[in-house]
Amino acid sequence: MNEAAKIELVKHVYEAFAKRDIPRLLGYLTDDVKWELPVIEGLALWGHRRGRDQVAEFFRQQGELQEERRFHPQEFFAQGDKVVVMGYYEWTVKATGSSFACDWVHVFSLAGQHIDKFKEYTDTNQVARAYQP
Repeated sequence: MNEAAKIELVKHVYEAFAKRDIPRLLGYLTDDVKWELPVIEGLALWGHRRGRDQVAEFFRQQGELQEERRFHPQEFFAQGDKVVVMGYYEWTVKATGSSFACDWVHVFSLAGQHIDKFKEYTDTNQVARAYQP
């Protein structure tokens, strides 16, 4: 798979997320995918998961805990088995009514035509503050 095809694969993941088509999104992942968000103490949504079932649970929890305001993947780069995406999001924490707005970087590792690892980098301080009562 060339670099343009790898970027297209990742764009399909974002399209599925935008439509909340989680079964379709999960279809782009390997069975034992590693799904890593920064660990934020006291916040179960944030942290590491393994496998499609745990990723599905992540999206379920995300929908319960946060409301999306904006989610914009902006720049895509591919090299080797990696696709790196830079973007911006805004979320409101339902329990507190507080919001966070951050630039983020997502790194996808591919195995063949599937994603076998996802890692997010973002401003964890803003996220943690939004969850505080």
